[in-house]
Amino acid sequence: MLNDHIRFDDDKDTLYLLDQRYLPCREEWFPVTDLRTTIEALQEMVIRGAPAIGVTAAFGCYLCAREVQREHGENEGWEDKLRAKLAELKEARPTAVNLRWGVEEMEKFWAGRPGIGLPSLCTAWLDRAKNMQVEDEEINRRMGANGAALLEDGDKVMTHCNAGALATAGWGTAIGVVYSAVEQGKKISVVANETRPFLQGARLSAYELGKCGVDVTVACDNACALLMKKGLVDKVVVGADRIAANGDVANKIGTYGVALLAKEFGIPFYVAAPASTLDARTPTGDDIPIEERTPREVTHPTNESCIVPDNCKVYNFAFDVTPNELVTAIITDRGVLKPPYTESIARALKRTT
Repeated sequence: MLNDHIRFDDDKDTLYLLDQRYLPCREEWFPVTDLRTTIEALQEMVIRGAPAIGVTAAFGCYLCAREVQREHGENEGWEDKLRAKLAELKEARPTAVNLRWGVEEMEKFWAGRPGIGLPSLCTAWLDRAKNMQVEDEEINRRMGANGAALLEDGDKVMTHCNAGALATAGWGTAIGVVYSAVEQGKKISVVANETRPFLQGARLSAYELGKCGVDVTVACDNACALLMKKGLVDKVVVGADRIAANGDVANKIGTYGVALLAKEFGIPFYVAAPASTLDARTPTGDDIPIEERTPREVTHPTNESCIVPDNCKVYNFAFDVTPNELVTAIITDRGVLKPPYTESIARALKRTT
């Protein structure tokens, strides 16, 4: 199982990320050393997937602290300079709540140690980021075990976007559920929607599922209705970038349409996400900011030839929101949540494990 795509090199004081922009054609590593390169990695899709974004943000906080240390030492005002960098990092991508969560976890750690010096904070933050990386894979494995109980031997599972090991620190959320079911001896096959325009399903889900020996077939996004009608989909399991307090789910663009089709054909629609993706501060999906990305991802899907006429306007919303009434259950590391979600999410957030 992929779990080494986020690597910290202590000797070089550098975070290395497997650059997902080039998969599956080649494997390249992107070095992250400061605030600028952390934001670049997040915004340019070097790393993506809510849990992976949260872990990267935690390492990014440490790298921000080291950057302040290099530039200012412990001169008066270093705290304000560091806080300014953290605020900028927190706004790098607006929809994925795990980015904010990762930074706030590090801020809470700092706030709990008043008077700590910058060198000591750097050391403590690096240890905390490494622990968060390990904890994320453990969380995903618990979530996978919880979700595997919902899959039956022989199930054909549709996914949308990549919510596997590459989207986390290891194992995965939605695809982690598949891995756990396979580990239990169940024969599971996966239909990976290509997920335009960035093709996370075709490039990333198929890449890692194939590496792990799971039967996977890539499908065009607009084939979902036909595949469901033909009986080629038994369950849908997707990830999430933010889940509102009422159970509305923000995930990769196109998820809402898949959920509508699943309801039409009577197919269970499951969402798998860690408790850190549950956002009690966001009442409903209407309150979730939706990121709009560069038109070039649509006009130049292979970053080479243009497929859209010159000067044509483009919609490139990165996410949409699936209303809670279309969600059969939310699979988390704290259990499988059922409607009414306002109550089950509130209970889950009160639990510590």
